[in-house]
Amino acid sequence: MGEIEEEVELFEEKVEIILKIIGPTRPSRLLVPSSIKVRDLRRLIARNNESPLDNLSLILHGNALCDMKNGDDAYIKLNDGDCLMVAVKPKPPVKDGYDNDDDDEDLKFQLPRSSSPWKKRLYSFLHDKLKLPDIILMVIFTLSLKAWVFIIMWFIFAPVAHRWDLGPLYILATGFCLILFNLGKRQAGDVSAYSIFNEDFQELPGTLNADRLDRDIRAGQF
Repeated sequence: MGEIEEEVELFEEKVEIILKIIGPTRPSRLLVPSSIKVRDLRRLIARNNESPLDNLSLILHGNALCDMKNGDDAYIKLNDGDCLMVAVKPKPPVKDGYDNDDDDEDLKFQLPRSSSPWKKRLYSFLHDKLKLPDIILMVIFTLSLKAWVFIIMWFIFAPVAHRWDLGPLYILATGFCLILFNLGKRQAGDVSAYSIFNEDFQELPGTLNADRLDRDIRAGQF
């Protein structure tokens, strides 16, 4: 029982850190838990200094702090008197008189929190280490495993087709396969816009053809 109470006290231990905000602002002090998520620390600093949360960069001992590590929330251990540098990134200028923040948010890719651990580690490596753009990460993680198998197989057989002088035919066959595999499935009761594919060559209402023109002429509608 005593060990549990000691662990709780350690978990709730508070330390006072010094915040040095880059700019004319004077240093301030903030009381925070000794062990805290970087995300929560960023939120506390933003609330304390009334700064925009998304534009805060935190630097401790010369290292920039990231909210995520290997796809999981990153924790940090703070000591009493630690000095934390805080930089507020300026907002980008408005282009052509329009605020493009919404467009930038649409292009940012965030991995779902329910993703598997190996996906989180891969995302952390590609995003943090290789610095791949969000649009490429979006393509990588939105494709299914089956799609990646087909892509890998395509690149494996492409040199074989080139060796047998079947490159153009291989590309044409790839195009036809993409068209066929991406055709939608007609639901029960749906009618195609092309009457030749419908039962009894049924046409859509309002279809303009030779018979319709002939009926309109005979009825004196022209």
